[in-house]
Amino acid sequence: MTDHFNIEIPKEKIYSDRALWIGSFVGGPLVAGYFLAENFKVFNDSQKANKTWIITIIGTIIIFGGLFLIPNDINIPTPIIPLIYTSIAYSTGLYFQKKLMTKHIENGGVFYSWWRVIGIALLGLIFTVLPVLAYSVIIDLLGHNH
Repeated sequence: MTDHFNIEIPKEKIYSDRALWIGSFVGGPLVAGYFLAENFKVFNDSQKANKTWIITIIGTIIIFGGLFLIPNDINIPTPIIPLIYTSIAYSTGLYFQKKLMTKHIENGGVFYSWWRVIGIALLGLIFTVLPVLAYSVIIDLLGHNH
């Protein structure tokens, strides 16, 4: 009975599973990795946080590298690629963090605000799109010089 009174209320905030879905879809795989890694840090698992970053960076390179390798005559519906990596990030988050998220909330912890989630997702979108656009412009300029 005294265990109920000995529970320490978590001071750190975490990202919810819904935030992971929205952030991943809007902001890309880097935002997904950021949300997952930050949650792992709050859950005192820095090893998984570090692994998350390694997987995120490699995955991002594979995704965007693969997009540039797809021939122009192949038409992939626009939301397909984001839905795939969002589903993978979301499923990973649920598998590794759902129980910890639930315990965090049950112990009085809270989630980050939606303002923060959307802000980080939009920043992720900018940092993802800008390099891709820059690359496309450079390739286009180089192609016109020949």
